[in-house]
Amino acid sequence: MSIDLSERRVAPGRSYQVRTYGCQMNVHDSERIAGLLEDAGYVRAAEGTDADLVVFNTCAIRENADNKLYGNLSHLAPVKSARPGMQIAVGGCLAQKDKDTVLRKAPWVDVVFGTHNIGSLPALLDRSRHNDAAQVEILDSLERFPSTLPAKRESAYSGWVSVSVGCNNTCTFCIVPSLRGKEVDRRPGDVLAEVQALVDQGVLEITLLGQNVNAYGMSFADPGQPRNRGAFAELLCACGDIDGLERVRFTSPHPAEFTDDVIEAMAQTPNVCPQLHMPLQSGSDRILKAMRRSYRQRRFLGILDKVREAMPHAAITTDIIVGFPGETEEDFQETLDVVAAARFSSAFTFQYSPRPGTPAATMPDQVPPDVVGERYQRLIALQEQICLTENEGLVGSEVELLVVADEGRKSAHHHRMTGRARDGRLVHFAAGDRSTGEGIRPGDVVTTHITGAAPHHLIADAGVATHRRTRAGDAHEANQTPTTPAVGVGLGMPTIGAAPPEPVTVGCSGGCG
Repeated sequence: MSIDLSERRVAPGRSYQVRTYGCQMNVHDSERIAGLLEDAGYVRAAEGTDADLVVFNTCAIRENADNKLYGNLSHLAPVKSARPGMQIAVGGCLAQKDKDTVLRKAPWVDVVFGTHNIGSLPALLDRSRHNDAAQVEILDSLERFPSTLPAKRESAYSGWVSVSVGCNNTCTFCIVPSLRGKEVDRRPGDVLAEVQALVDQGVLEITLLGQNVNAYGMSFADPGQPRNRGAFAELLCACGDIDGLERVRFTSPHPAEFTDDVIEAMAQTPNVCPQLHMPLQSGSDRILKAMRRSYRQRRFLGILDKVREAMPHAAITTDIIVGFPGETEEDFQETLDVVAAARFSSAFTFQYSPRPGTPAATMPDQVPPDVVGERYQRLIALQEQICLTENEGLVGSEVELLVVADEGRKSAHHHRMTGRARDGRLVHFAAGDRSTGEGIRPGDVVTTHITGAAPHHLIADAGVATHRRTRAGDAHEANQTPTTPAVGVGLGMPTIGAAPPEPVTVGCSGGCG
């Protein structure tokens, strides 16, 4: 039985820290966790200090995810023992998968919650303190959209906005559908209301999130919202009509359902960035079939051709798995051939390892680890060379950068700052003297010229051509990030903490809807 949110009590002054592992979905969920905790009276712990509450938001994708979690929990055990009243909570995908195993392996944990009931966390913490006993609540299905919870955002200039939760695909290597459930889509007006709420607080860039964003529109939770295969393209166009929203990205689409109207919307909507993450996974049709990836290499490369025809300078990134069960040298060579043809600007590459609970884990012909490792190194070498060649082709070009914070640390000794180009590439640029009040801040926008290239970044040492101070830069300088209230309704349940937003029209003046 889930907890009634009316149970929540205030914990004034208790400090918290959220440690996040995994994908963008988890990062965004952690923003919801932080928003819930601050709404309940907790305050974020200062950097380098011990917190009264530590929340682990876990991932189950990596082979060593559980070892990493339990190792970190072990390190906290003596800290908790010496700090009366301290609490530890474990949530996310690994908690959803392991359930009671967490307490069996780490009995000093106070709360275990899953992917479907983030909103229960404050009440579970209260109950654990009151009863002096660990609390476990793992639901089998989603109660409400995470967007119906408040969020304390991590960035002053860039924000995540979920369009859906869950996934209807059945990829044999992936455990996500069993942990996050079937896909459920939010109403377009709710999505746009959340985007508007972020822009109103100075955010310049949003990323639309979903396990399969281009399936958006086929699984609306609201029975009054008709199914619409063109809903995602229309949503992109509608983002183009939001004043102050300068950059729109999205991740991740699925090649099998990627449609021409999305390409058209990307090309015709000025604030949609010329960047596309298109997961390949394998270049072998035989392996794609074994993965239950319902497309083949010809379809995949055809999508890339259409995208580049509409947006010649688009940067296309991908995911690739090496060593899937049954992969032969011939299969792997086909992957190398597709990579060579695709000319990805970057690739997230993974060595396959079995995930308990997935069909692939019990497939015959598991590829020996040494073979997987050798193939992986060959793939990396090829992709690194492609990245370098593609980046070298940009030397001399002008680029607009949204200045970012954390990614610039490694440039400090070169007196550079770091920004993201519109196509997603990372650029380290010479900023000049930043000691004055008119200096460049994360969240500001600059233009400069590319002077050098490496496989994973570009260099711009020609000096800043233009610099535009922004509200996001002001907020970052003041150490302020947006707090967004609960937005919209979902799954037939009433809004928590806020009235439903007014309807927002979905369409675009450019005609791409």
